[in-house]
Amino acid sequence: MSQNPTKSETAWFLAALGILILTSFFLGLGSAPLFDVDEGAFSEATREMMISKNYLTTYLNGAPRFDKPILIYWIQLLCVKLFGVNEFAFRLPSALAGTAWATSIFLFVRKESGNPQAFFAAAMMVLALQIIVIAKAAIADGLLNCFLALTMFSLLTHFKTGSKHSLYIAFAAAGFGMLTKGPIAILIPAAVSFLFALQEGTLKKWIRMIFNPIGILLFLFIALPWYLLEYRDQGWAFIEGFFFKHNLSRFNTSFEGHSGSVLYYIPVIIVGMMPFTGLFFTVLFNIKTLLSDRTNRFLLIWFVFVFIFFSLSGTKLPHYTIYGYTPLFILMARALPLSRHPERFALWPLLLLALVTSLPYLLVIALQKIDDDFIKAILQGGIELTGENHIIIILGTMLCIAVIQFIPRFSSAGKLISTGVVFSLLINIYLMPLAGNLLQKPVKEAALLTKKEGYKTVMWEVYNPSFFVYSESLTEIRAPKRGEVVLTTVKELKNLQNTTLLYSKYGIVLAKLKQ
Repeated sequence: MSQNPTKSETAWFLAALGILILTSFFLGLGSAPLFDVDEGAFSEATREMMISKNYLTTYLNGAPRFDKPILIYWIQLLCVKLFGVNEFAFRLPSALAGTAWATSIFLFVRKESGNPQAFFAAAMMVLALQIIVIAKAAIADGLLNCFLALTMFSLLTHFKTGSKHSLYIAFAAAGFGMLTKGPIAILIPAAVSFLFALQEGTLKKWIRMIFNPIGILLFLFIALPWYLLEYRDQGWAFIEGFFFKHNLSRFNTSFEGHSGSVLYYIPVIIVGMMPFTGLFFTVLFNIKTLLSDRTNRFLLIWFVFVFIFFSLSGTKLPHYTIYGYTPLFILMARALPLSRHPERFALWPLLLLALVTSLPYLLVIALQKIDDDFIKAILQGGIELTGENHIIIILGTMLCIAVIQFIPRFSSAGKLISTGVVFSLLINIYLMPLAGNLLQKPVKEAALLTKKEGYKTVMWEVYNPSFFVYSESLTEIRAPKRGEVVLTTVKELKNLQNTTLLYSKYGIVLAKLKQ
């Protein structure tokens, strides 16, 4: 009898978590066009895989793409075959991975601290700004974070219980992570577990764990075949392109211009954790108290290693810090009782939304100071898409968040989760479609016109892989010749003579050069 209420309670919490996941990850999943560069590149590589039926090597615009391993493409391909070539299908793997990721957080914390704290930790993960974006993006990071969470939770369980079953799950999850994004799936678990063992004085146990022969064989059985087959197919080009260029070079140098100072990830976390940023600072202010718990020490080492490692990396991208978000959400849930002023947590999302409210005015100011014609066209488009309705929507959202804070029956956790739901609805229903209409809809419409009219188009001074997806064609990237159709920007159009404008919107143009 004593177990039935617990099972029933767990079922209710999981059902509530499922509703949050539907609201955050699946609502509007296919509403916005694919965003360039990453979503367009992943989706096009999958489309070309479907056309070529080459399920070993990925190609982008006809050239080998060694950026990431194969697993995400296989899963995207399955979804495309089930649901067609569309945004929903390309993004579905990330939403499903996000669902598994959130569930793994719930199940792990439930064993440690019970259902309420487990639900709160998972709910924050589901409703945080950066996770909403990453779990709806047609890229590999949602899937990697799912496998990374499974690996780390299993390693900690093995440390605490000595469970061989947990250790084998860790090796298997790391193998799938290696198939998803490469060596980072090994580096983070190995480094964090080493540092944890070092501070516990159990390095011998760590060595036995890392070099467990059955675990290694399981990892190799999952990850090694594709790497061997890809090397056999592509030779040294694969080693150089994948391991040296897209892994080592990202740490040693600023890759593709994505650089930043060592403080780069501080504002990223502050914004990315919205609307739960206040709890992040609660963790920082109570580190000494939190460190008294063994699980907390593991979680803190996990977060701090990721933060420092990528802060020192030459290449910096906002989603890299998400690899350390899983432990942060759990720590934030554990730190809530330590907060002295939980009523102030709502100030963070309200401040961000106040800034978003002023967007139409900020765009007007920026328009007056920018000389670049392409940027000016985007800013003008932003002004057209926002305005009074934008201000009303954001102010209405702020009012909802403010009202939530005065509902007496809501606990601090309940107020935070309710604020997260409102925040998520704003992003999924309004802000993400707005960004898509401004930044990507012109590319999509130009591509669909190209497909309809059968144009042989070249791409010049822009790089929008989503154009390949929507036009369902390969496109040469070079200067146009007489008689050709070119996709470019209003800035570059001035450098072309004798053109006929076929399409123009928010700085993206499709033009034909006269013979």
